[in-house]
Amino acid sequence: MTYFALVPAAGMGARMGGDCPKQYQPLLGQPLIRHALQVLTAVPAILRVFVVLAPDDTRWDSFDWSDLAPRLTVLRCGGATRAASVANGLKAMADVALADDWVLVHDAARACLTPAHVEKLLAEVGDDPVGGLLAVPLADTLKRVQVPGLQGPRVAATVPREGLWQAQTPQMFRYGLIVEALEYAPAVTDEASAIEALGLHPRLVAADVTNLKVTYPLDLQLAEWILQNRNR
Repeated sequence: MTYFALVPAAGMGARMGGDCPKQYQPLLGQPLIRHALQVLTAVPAILRVFVVLAPDDTRWDSFDWSDLAPRLTVLRCGGATRAASVANGLKAMADVALADDWVLVHDAARACLTPAHVEKLLAEVGDDPVGGLLAVPLADTLKRVQVPGLQGPRVAATVPREGLWQAQTPQMFRYGLIVEALEYAPAVTDEASAIEALGLHPRLVAADVTNLKVTYPLDLQLAEWILQNRNR
């Protein structure tokens, strides 16, 4: 089996604030995205890692990627949304990927990914007829909010957490299937949702909370702590 990875990195990450796109925010002296790319390019089973940038991205070339270059391909075809960037990236891969090849789509903002996370996903999904994704069962009590009023949001209801999982990445599906799914459901926020729209049921592979997505400024501090203390 052939495995490819695809990392969409064409957005700004507005919730992080500031003028620097989230994927280039500094984390331990390196741009945030480098940490994920370093892991993916180091996994022996992954033949090639594709990173999807905005066509007008001027920051990428200001960093040194030469150590990753043998297994990294840059695609400057990012779209207005994450799903559009993934779809455009998949189309750009059409000359190298076959319908039955696996594609692992990973968030650039999940900088704390480990080789063990990836290897577990490959092992548990490698012969699945649908595909699957890393995820963690929810541990917190969930509250649905009312429409916020003048005094702020209030609880409308408590949502039972039994059977609820928090989706992570990578999300791993056959090339032909994920292309079809994103054409059918182009407005999704992750690849698994597009697969579900076809009536299929992706497999959940238990990960852990260290594979967090950097969304807000405080998350950068959490990611830094995880990376510095993981082996202690």
